[in-house]
Amino acid sequence: MPRLVTGLLIFGAGLATAQAQETGANLESGPAPGAKLERVEISSRQTDTELRRRASTAKQVYGREELDKFGDTNVADVLQRLPGVTMQGNAPRLRGMSAGYTQILINGDPAPPGFALDQLDPTLVERIEVSKGPTASQSAQAVAGTINIILKDAPKRSQRDLRLSAAYRFEKPTASGSFTLGEKWGDLSLSLPISTFQWRGQIDSESHRQSLADNGAPIDAIQKGDNRYQGQGINLGPVLTWRISEDETLSWQSFVQSGAWNSTTGYRNQVLAGSPALDGDTNNEGGWEFARSRLQWVNNFSADERVELKAGIQASRGRFDNQSQGAGAMQQRTLGDNRETSLTQSGNYTRLINEAHSLALGWDLELRQREETRDASVQGVALISGLEGQVFSAQVQKSALFVQDEWQLSPQWSATLGLRHERIATQSTGREIDLSNTSAVLTPMLHVAYKLDAAGKDLVRASLTRSYKAPDISTLLARPTPNALYTALSQSNTVLAPDSVGNPALRPELATGLDLAYEKYLSGGGLFSAGIFYREISDLVRGVTSLQANPDYATAPRWVSQATNFSSGRAAGLELELKGRAGELLPVLFDAKMPLSLRSALNFYRSEVDTLPGPDNRLDGQQPWSGTFGMDYRFNSMPLTIGGNFAFTPDFVTRQTLSQTLDQGRSRSIDMFARWTVNDKASMRLALSNIAPLANESLSSNSSGASVYNARLARTGINFSTEIKL
Repeated sequence: MPRLVTGLLIFGAGLATAQAQETGANLESGPAPGAKLERVEISSRQTDTELRRRASTAKQVYGREELDKFGDTNVADVLQRLPGVTMQGNAPRLRGMSAGYTQILINGDPAPPGFALDQLDPTLVERIEVSKGPTASQSAQAVAGTINIILKDAPKRSQRDLRLSAAYRFEKPTASGSFTLGEKWGDLSLSLPISTFQWRGQIDSESHRQSLADNGAPIDAIQKGDNRYQGQGINLGPVLTWRISEDETLSWQSFVQSGAWNSTTGYRNQVLAGSPALDGDTNNEGGWEFARSRLQWVNNFSADERVELKAGIQASRGRFDNQSQGAGAMQQRTLGDNRETSLTQSGNYTRLINEAHSLALGWDLELRQREETRDASVQGVALISGLEGQVFSAQVQKSALFVQDEWQLSPQWSATLGLRHERIATQSTGREIDLSNTSAVLTPMLHVAYKLDAAGKDLVRASLTRSYKAPDISTLLARPTPNALYTALSQSNTVLAPDSVGNPALRPELATGLDLAYEKYLSGGGLFSAGIFYREISDLVRGVTSLQANPDYATAPRWVSQATNFSSGRAAGLELELKGRAGELLPVLFDAKMPLSLRSALNFYRSEVDTLPGPDNRLDGQQPWSGTFGMDYRFNSMPLTIGGNFAFTPDFVTRQTLSQTLDQGRSRSIDMFARWTVNDKASMRLALSNIAPLANESLSSNSSGASVYNARLARTGINFSTEIKL
C-alpha cells in the first residue's frame, strides 16, 4: 500500500506543477473551430501526441520514435514497454485481462490466431495504435481494447534504409537485418521491406510437485531443467500503390512470414517421497509459414463522398515434432500439422451530411477454415487408438453490418455513434461428430469528447459500448489431448495435470463497458491522462476441470479440463499516465532546458467472478496493479541519447475454481539503451534487456493438498544495431 500511495502522490505532484506552468503560458493559437466536422490527415510531421489529441475516440499512438528507441528486433518487445500493456507469453494484454480479451489488428483487420508478434520486425511497422473502446467500423471483439499494428505504406519518395544488428543472450551471438526499398514512378509507388532474424536463449526452470497417492502416501519431487531454444525466420511486406487519379487509388499489400525453431530441455530430478510422475527430457522442433494479401480500392467521388472496398486472402501453416525421453529411450513422440485459410471482403461508404455529420455504412465478411492433424505415440504405439492421425476441422463464418456517425455537435462537443451487428457460425468436425453453433451479437457504441478549452488542450472523453470475445477456433475442436505426464490411459491422472478437450458449444462472452477519461496536453508536448473503466461480462469462459469417464479414449476415469461458459463477472480499473519533458512536468526539480524526458504509468485493477466466493475471485491473470517508468536523456555536448524503462507487477492470488487457486509471483523488467547519432543518415544503438532478471513464479494448489510450484528464469539480452539511410 505505501508504494501505491507514493505512486499517486508522484502523479498528483506532476499534474499540479504542469497545471501551474500551463496556467502561466499562453495557449497556442489555432484555427477557430466551426460547425463543419474536423478532418484529420495523418502525416509524418504530426507527433504521436498530436495524433492522439485529434483522434475522435480515445487512443494512444506510438510511431517510429517509440518503435526504434530500444533497437528491438520484434514487436512483442516493443509492446511490453507500452503503458497499460502486459504480456502473456508472447500475447499482449490490456487492462490486466487475459490475452483473448485484447483484439490484435493488422492494418485494421483481425490478425489470425497464433500470429507471431514476437517474430514481426518493427522496421515493417509504421505505428501502433492502442484503443481502449471498440468502434463500429472495426470488429467489436475488444472487451479490454484493441492494438492496431499498422504496416508501412508505399513511400512518397525514394527510400533505401538498412539496419543490421547482433544480439547475445546465450551461448553465441545471433544476427538480424532488414532492408527497405522504396521507389516512386509517377503515380506508382512501391515499398519492399524485407527482414531476417535469429534468436537463441536459455531458460532455467524449477518445478516442485506435491500430492498424495491413492493410498494416502505422500508424493514429493523437485525437477530442475535447462531449456535451450533457437530459431530463424524471414518477413516480407511488399506494398504497391497506384494513384489512378486525384480521387481514386488502388493498392496491393502483402505480408509473408516464415521460420523454423527447435528447443531442448534436460532435467535433473530429486525424488523426495513416493513415485511421482515427472517430465522427461525433450527435443522439439517445428516451423511455420504465413501469407496474407489484400487489395484496396478507394474513390473520393466528391468532397463529401468516399467509397472503400477491400478483399483479402490469407493462409498459415504450423508444424511440430515433439519428442520426450525417459530412461535413455524415446517414450513419447507427437507430430502435428495445423493449417488455416481465410477469405475476407469488406467495404464502407462515407458521406458528409449537413457539414456536421460524417456518416459511414459498411460490412465485413470472413470465411475461416482450420484443420489440425496430430499423431501421438508412446514407445511406437498410438496414444489413442483410432484417433491419432485423424483430421479435426473447424469452420467459422462471420458477417457484420455497421453504421457509424461522427457528429460535431458544437465547437466543443463531438460524438461518435455506432451500431454493429455480427453473426458468427461455427462448425466442428472430428471423432465422427459434426457439431455446429450460431450466435449473433448486436453492439451499440457511443463515444463523446468535450473540449474544456478552444484549442482542445484539455479533453474529457466518455464511452458507452458493447463488445464481445468470441471463442478461439482451436478451442472449438473436440479432440482430446492427454496430459504428457500421464500417457497410460488405463490409469487416472491428477486434478493438477488434467487432459484437455475442446468445446464446440462455446458461446461468445458479452461485455457492456463504460470508460471515462481526462486528458491534458501540455504546451511543451507532454500530457497527463486519468481514466476509469468498468466492464460487465456475461457467459464468462474458463477452463473447468472435472473427473470424467471417457470411454472413447481412456479406460480409466480421467481429470479433464474443458473451456466452459462458466459464470458472469465484472472488471473495473483506474489508469494514470504522465509523460513529457522533466522541466515541464516538475519545474521545481528540473531546469526547463534540461534535455530529460520522463514517462510513467500506474494502473489499478479489480475484478470479480460471480460463481466463485471471494477473496481473490478475480478474472484469470488480472493483476491488482501495474506500473511503468522510463526516462530519456539527450546530451548537449555530444550526439548521444541514453534511456531506460522499468515495469513491475506485484504477486497475486486467483481463485480459479471452488477448490483450486493459482498464486502468481511478481514480475519485473528493466531495459536500457544508448544511441549514438553519427549523422543525419546513420546511427548506432546498444541496448540491454531484462537486466537483473527475476524468476517468473507460480503456485497452483487445491483443497486436497496437492500443489505444483513452477519458476522460470530468462537471461539478460544484449543487442547492438546500426541504421543507415542509403
